[in-house]
Amino acid sequence: MRYKQFGNTDLRLSELAVGTWAIGGTGWGDVNEKDSIDAILTMVEQGVNLIDTAPSYGRGHSEEVVGKAIASCRDRVTLLTKCGIRWPEEAKYGSSQPIRDSSKAAIIKQCEESLTRLNTDHIDIYLIHWPDVNTPFDETVEALNALKQQGKILYTGISNFEDEELSKLYDLGAIDVVQFAYSMVNRSKEEVLKRYAQKGVYTMGYGGLGAGILTGAIRELPKFEAGDARLGFYDFFEEPKFSKVMELLKTLDQIAESHQVPVAQVAVNWTTQHSYIGASLTGVRNPKEALENCSAFDWALSEDEMAVINQAIDDTVGI
Repeated sequence: MRYKQFGNTDLRLSELAVGTWAIGGTGWGDVNEKDSIDAILTMVEQGVNLIDTAPSYGRGHSEEVVGKAIASCRDRVTLLTKCGIRWPEEAKYGSSQPIRDSSKAAIIKQCEESLTRLNTDHIDIYLIHWPDVNTPFDETVEALNALKQQGKILYTGISNFEDEELSKLYDLGAIDVVQFAYSMVNRSKEEVLKRYAQKGVYTMGYGGLGAGILTGAIRELPKFEAGDARLGFYDFFEEPKFSKVMELLKTLDQIAESHQVPVAQVAVNWTTQHSYIGASLTGVRNPKEALENCSAFDWALSEDEMAVINQAIDDTVGI
């Protein structure tokens, strides 16, 4: 496993992080809880020490699964969860749109609920999941600072914010971490990630395997069931981008074959070998996938291979 420094601290975090959206059990097809727990533990045993979750993943179920998985190894992992998203109390999951709520009361309530589900006394990294335009940033930061003072969270940051919103929170001292979608098939926030990495902010890219499309397992336009999280959220599961990704995979296939490794490992290395990416999140469903992804760090792409991939990206999917 490879590690990078976390901001200006002595903490070193693995370049691969456990992504747990899918293990929430809703919107990602069949998910087995035991397999999910075993996958997390496999990654920890392989040296992964960063786990990302959120209360919105399965309306808390992902956090519960993570809590069970890390019960015996909490001191070995840096735990990241999020706030700012809630559902109406009476609504069933998927029956209504979530509400963005980063008010002080909501954040404090969400934090307490996450601590319970995760079975821990503190959260290492606490991110605002999506921006709430109805709550002043000062109020949100006040809540985060209160939780810090109580020792319930250690570091804070954001996911999925626009540049202007991010800049305001950075000026308020609330940004230790920024997280955006980042992979070969989605580089829309590349310049933002570079800019904040230069400021000393820890950067994370989620969807490093493009929700599975960069594993090479999907070679025909998929027909997901209604309610599947990959519908709408990812534009590369639809035409015309799907065909462009298939063209990109031809290059990745060649490089994977030359190293005798799965295509997913090429994608993992491409993302994590960028200096401006602290960690890349990959979701895993079982120990086999977990081990394959971690094995990407047994080798590395050469500069020439990185250049070939970059050219292929430019020629196919672009930004």
